[in-house]
Amino acid sequence: MKPFISIIIPTLNEEGYIENCLKSIKRQSYKNYEIIVVDGGSKDNTVKIAKKYADKVLTDKRKGPAIARNVGAKHAKGEILIFSDADVIFPKGSLRKIKKEFKGLGGAVCKLDFYDARKRYCILLNIFSFFVKISHKLGIGMTNGSLFVYRKNLFEKMGGFNEKLLTCEDQDLAIRIGKISRFGMIDVKVLTSSRRIKNFGFWKFFLIYLKMSFFFILKHKSYPKYWSG
Repeated sequence: MKPFISIIIPTLNEEGYIENCLKSIKRQSYKNYEIIVVDGGSKDNTVKIAKKYADKVLTDKRKGPAIARNVGAKHAKGEILIFSDADVIFPKGSLRKIKKEFKGLGGAVCKLDFYDARKRYCILLNIFSFFVKISHKLGIGMTNGSLFVYRKNLFEKMGGFNEKLLTCEDQDLAIRIGKISRFGMIDVKVLTSSRRIKNFGFWKFFLIYLKMSFFFILKHKSYPKYWSG
């Protein structure tokens, strides 16, 4: 059943999603894990729900996912760290597959699919995942959001997520990890919600993502108009 895995989930007013996420983890056949939820000061029932399932529920009201993820990592016991958004659902066997596919890597992203979107959006997401995979073969640490996997010793060696970044903190760490180890996409699919696309519309969402990514690559800073959703 080794290695031990720590699943770290930052939250802020996620009562509509967090329970399904945590239930999907609890249904996994691989049991050598812990769940750490780091809440940013939710005003809804997020913390109450999280306490029913998580091993640790921490609170840090400072702004930014990088901070919440780093706080969770400091309390993690796992050799492998999985950073998941609160709207992710882990299909059956996901943890076992991640453990198997993660061999030889220092960091990784998983394939993504929507569980609540039209088929054409799922196809577009799969195309995007393909380009992310190609970028890794070219040595570019591109990410696709929602879920990241890292070896804890390398995560600590690189100082974790850059807390000065409100956007692209995931891409920043992927690039830095890629300089000392392999970063890639593993052949494991997890499910995520399409709420961001529903909020912005697909093409606007895609344009915002590109703007943030290129701004980061050129300036190594967060895109000035921070957004979430």
